[in-house]
Amino acid sequence: MFTTVSLWIPFTIIAALGQATRNAMQRQLTKPLGTWGATNIRFLFGFPFSIVFFVVLLIATGDPLPWPTAIFWPWLLLGALCQIIATGLMLLAMNDHSFVVTTAYIKTEAIQTAIFGFVFLGDHLTVLKVVAILVATSGVIVTAVRPGGEKNFTDIKPTILGLVAAATFALSAIGFRGAILTLSGVSFVTSATYTLVFGLFVQTLILTIYLLVRAPGILKAILGLWRPSMLAGFMGAFASQFWFLAFALTAAANVRTLALVEVLFAQGIAYYSFKQPLSAREVAGIALIVIGVALLVAA
Repeated sequence: MFTTVSLWIPFTIIAALGQATRNAMQRQLTKPLGTWGATNIRFLFGFPFSIVFFVVLLIATGDPLPWPTAIFWPWLLLGALCQIIATGLMLLAMNDHSFVVTTAYIKTEAIQTAIFGFVFLGDHLTVLKVVAILVATSGVIVTAVRPGGEKNFTDIKPTILGLVAAATFALSAIGFRGAILTLSGVSFVTSATYTLVFGLFVQTLILTIYLLVRAPGILKAILGLWRPSMLAGFMGAFASQFWFLAFALTAAANVRTLALVEVLFAQGIAYYSFKQPLSAREVAGIALIVIGVALLVAA
């Protein structure tokens, strides 16, 4: 039986599952639309669904329409812009170096989120939570790094790109949580959904203008693929809805650490769908993730 506060746990798990599904859909659209075209789908087609979510939930909760203070907008822009920048840095790092090594660096996001959350939002961190974050993150790195790949960690450029990408992803989570916390007089459901609507609006506006200026043909191609794009956009908005609900209830570091269960989902898909056996290293990494997540939930 979950209390309201502990609802962040199922919310995060649902969000991670939704994100994994959205990523699979976006991956299929990368070839015809390019990286940024496929990325814009989650914003462009997700934005209308976020409005639907907001209207339905506003009616369901009976909350008044939120009226944000001036401080809401800097937090929102921090979250929206950092997410776009982080995506660009991640893609740049992956183009410059191996996917596996870059992923390992980016998964330090949970640690950096804990630090930024403590500094900027005063999020409370117990010793057990810090241990849980470190253990779970170590598990992801162990799972990601394959034999012989460790020598790539000495290359300075992908190291910087990966760590800065993780930092901007962390700042994005902090920005969105900061924006949600500034909204008062409404339920956590309304404050989370309201922030999602305006976050997706800003991201849609920025990326659409960018594509209009740099690659107008991509926008035409996106409209031509509206059916699969709409489904991917829905899943993106669905996943983001639950991320934001979780951010409204607990520290962003807790959410981003529990979100590492996405690695377990990916390993399960690889094992059952593609018959890829698990190595002893991967089993050890998964065990660390499970232990870290269990400690986090216990904390």
